[in-house]
Amino acid sequence: MSTRVGGISTAPFDSLNLGYSTPDNRSSVAANEARVANALGIDPLAIRWVYQVHGNAVQLAESLPENAPLSGTVIEGDAIVSRTPGLVCGVKVADCLPVLFSSVNGRVVAAAHAGWRGLAAGVVENTVSAMDCAAEEIVAWLGPCIGKDRFEVGDDVKTAFLEATPIAERDLIAASFRPLAIEGKYLCDLRSIASTRLRAIGVTKIAATHACTFSEPARYFSHRRDRLTGRMAAFVGIKA
Repeated sequence: MSTRVGGISTAPFDSLNLGYSTPDNRSSVAANEARVANALGIDPLAIRWVYQVHGNAVQLAESLPENAPLSGTVIEGDAIVSRTPGLVCGVKVADCLPVLFSSVNGRVVAAAHAGWRGLAAGVVENTVSAMDCAAEEIVAWLGPCIGKDRFEVGDDVKTAFLEATPIAERDLIAASFRPLAIEGKYLCDLRSIASTRLRAIGVTKIAATHACTFSEPARYFSHRRDRLTGRMAAFVGIKA
């Protein structure tokens, strides 16, 4: 997982911006991407991206084009699954929750971009299904995202989750929304929701960081905090 530190972009994208969709200088983004790939010890051409739309579609890394500097993919999706050593799945975030997956035997990996819309729509469940292995043999990592004390949402978000949740887990999901003094407003815990939904389908090997992108401006980009800002990325792959 990258941070905003160590790149060449200037404010407000300072400095390790990986978002081609931002108004940042595209050559700076390409240079930042090359720095990240070098730190990972991989060829930038090995990274696979999707055009993220806050949905639940999963793409196979093997069917995606090789990464091309200064360009972006037009293939929509919010998760990538790979079974090929050497291919790297990447998802970009700036408050949304990155979720990385691996089978215990290391034969299949995946990365998911899980904002509230994608979580409610089932992106983590679809990702696990596309991995096509037993849920109890999957390890998941929940990365930095906007924290439970900073993510203010309305009734629409709470309703979307409750309507998409089986009765057996509904109380757990409801507990992830802490009411505020303003009627119809809540603080939402994305990591708790993701963990609940993963456990409901049998994924119990879950690790998480509790870093809040909103609360750490020196370390993380945050769209909710700054609006005009850069993007970080989370990566997972099988060693060649």
